[in-house]
Amino acid sequence: MRRASLRRWRNADSLRTVMNTSLLATLNERFAEAIAQVCETTPERVTAAVQPSADPKFGDYQCNAAMALARQLRQKPRDVAQRIIDAVHLDDLADPLEIAGPGFINVRLTERALAGALEAIPVPTEGDRDPTADASTRFAPADRLAIPRVADPATVLVDYSSPNIAKQMHVGHLRSTIIGDVFARVLEFEGHRVIRQNHLGDWGTAIGAVITGLWYVRTRLARGEDLGGIRKRLELINALRGQGVDERRNALAPIAAEWTEDLARNDAADYAESTTLDELELGYVFVQTIASIASGTGVLVGSGAQEQLLEGIPRLITTFLQRGSADDRYEQEEWRQARTISVNACQSIYDVLGVTLTPDDMFGESDYNAFLAETVTDLKQRLAQPTGPDDAIRAVYRNDQGADCIFLEKPDGTPAFKNPEGNPLPMIIRKSDGAYLYSTTDLAAIRYRVNTLGAERIIYVVGAPQKLHFQMLFAAARAAGLAPSTTRLEHVSFGSVLGDNRKPLRTREGGTVKLLELLDEAQRRAFEVLQTREAEEDARDADGALDDASKRKIAQRVGIAAVKYFDLSRDRNNDYVFNWDQMLTFQGNTAPYMMYAYARIRSIYRKAGDPAPQALYADGATITLGEPAERALALRLLRFRESIRVVASDLLPHALCSYLYELAADFMRFYDSCPVLQAPDDATRNSRLRLCDLTARTLKLGLNLLGIDVIERM
Repeated sequence: MRRASLRRWRNADSLRTVMNTSLLATLNERFAEAIAQVCETTPERVTAAVQPSADPKFGDYQCNAAMALARQLRQKPRDVAQRIIDAVHLDDLADPLEIAGPGFINVRLTERALAGALEAIPVPTEGDRDPTADASTRFAPADRLAIPRVADPATVLVDYSSPNIAKQMHVGHLRSTIIGDVFARVLEFEGHRVIRQNHLGDWGTAIGAVITGLWYVRTRLARGEDLGGIRKRLELINALRGQGVDERRNALAPIAAEWTEDLARNDAADYAESTTLDELELGYVFVQTIASIASGTGVLVGSGAQEQLLEGIPRLITTFLQRGSADDRYEQEEWRQARTISVNACQSIYDVLGVTLTPDDMFGESDYNAFLAETVTDLKQRLAQPTGPDDAIRAVYRNDQGADCIFLEKPDGTPAFKNPEGNPLPMIIRKSDGAYLYSTTDLAAIRYRVNTLGAERIIYVVGAPQKLHFQMLFAAARAAGLAPSTTRLEHVSFGSVLGDNRKPLRTREGGTVKLLELLDEAQRRAFEVLQTREAEEDARDADGALDDASKRKIAQRVGIAAVKYFDLSRDRNNDYVFNWDQMLTFQGNTAPYMMYAYARIRSIYRKAGDPAPQALYADGATITLGEPAERALALRLLRFRESIRVVASDLLPHALCSYLYELAADFMRFYDSCPVLQAPDDATRNSRLRLCDLTARTLKLGLNLLGIDVIERM
């Protein structure tokens, strides 16, 4: 490191800025400089291996590099550790360093360094939005706690949620939606340009059933039927599964006759428009069921030249839609209406969940339809001559039984992926009948996202069952040159939400749990919890009981927050058991506990008669850390930046949840052992009030990064 840099770091004001960036990053950088001197190399080639200490009695941080370097330098680890200590410059940050055990270097930060870093955090900016943020940035809190944006921002695309047209969002969509939104918020907060993409399933063979179903529901309503009648008919048709051809043919004949009459009227445009996703989904399921039951029965619909097999109508409608001719305007308009109904229904759930997705982020399979043919042509040309490093997976284009396929091979020519029988597993990009598949759309999406949107990092938040698909997709994209080595492709998988039986969460009737119904239930249960807490005298807010309307507003936030936080606080790689009692408790690592911790801090200022702490900053109140609980809280506050970095780099939301829980616990210990309003003198009182304020601001920002709004009173 240049001497000028060392002198600049010793300057107190610059030091505080560096520490607010990240204590851990600062220590790693300084130790890397010292190790580079010891090893006579450059800091860029050094791993400092600094980590927070697991036990406070060993200091705040620990450098473990000496043991790894000992063999390289042919010296004893403790001797290497001493050489590192002699070279590192931490006099402005830490007490004298200590060597422990075989060569661990313990670092204990000085109270003055901790207090100075906290004092450098300015008073909150007025307003709700950071005035320096780009206009396109959706998550731009005004109070950044002096955390700077990254020096080298990238364009990051986050692909998450991904519902399907004509289907209700269910509990299976919860994890992708809220996990992906955390990534978008955190990366945007760091200063990256974030592109949110909601990959809507709105194309393919099933769309014919969607359009036919929408038409069918409208014709039933025009005939004076209601949705209950359609559901009863669906039950009767489902009961035909496993029956013989004659039984199924006879049961379907009246329905086919009605369809023929409705088609002959040719006045579908005059039917009342379906306006709900419930109607759309019911029609879709009905037509899919009809097509399945009608298979092999020969039941016909229509007359003369227009006569078609009942089971083939959805496929026929799909063909009309895909060819996109002027004669197929009705199918195209019905598809657009079905898409709009679906998008609007999804958006209502996003609004309840408090995620940052909007209809403009919907970029579905249909949007790539125009690119599919050219994508296949491009892939054929690119793979005509395999390119890339000799040690990389190669992609080979081959026509196999009439289908266009990509075979992925290891450098030695053996298959990189195999099917259960041990044969090469290809990625099919066009079937023998000319139809495209999900793999084609996903390759076209990578091509578009890299070339048109300029994505430098693409994050797919999709469940673990799709692991193999993404492994093959990324390998093919790399080998074909659709994604250069400089573009990061990441599949962020997650486990399932389970019921008490440790199987995927279902309703009592065995059906899929609809997400909107689950969120409604969360708000109802939260209100009951708040009612119960108020009835307990020791849980009553010091400002007095809340009225019923206030409790309902609070319950809405608490209920949604409880569902989100319970999910996000779990390691996303694992399944978890959904439990209402655990997620709504005010004890432990839960949203109610975190929100209560914030509200409790805010109540301190109300009791002090000054709801706004700005006066403390204006008066220049210094922070003193004479008590162990004060010091522990200060250190935890300064580790906030580290937890954000973990989420941004390792894509682990639970790391931020763990940090916030530890912060709340440290604050409660501080509050119990260090009187604030009854402090022994004004200086101590103001110092502790400032610690309270910084804790509240950190909790608020951290929860906001998780998509959770705080509450001033509970």
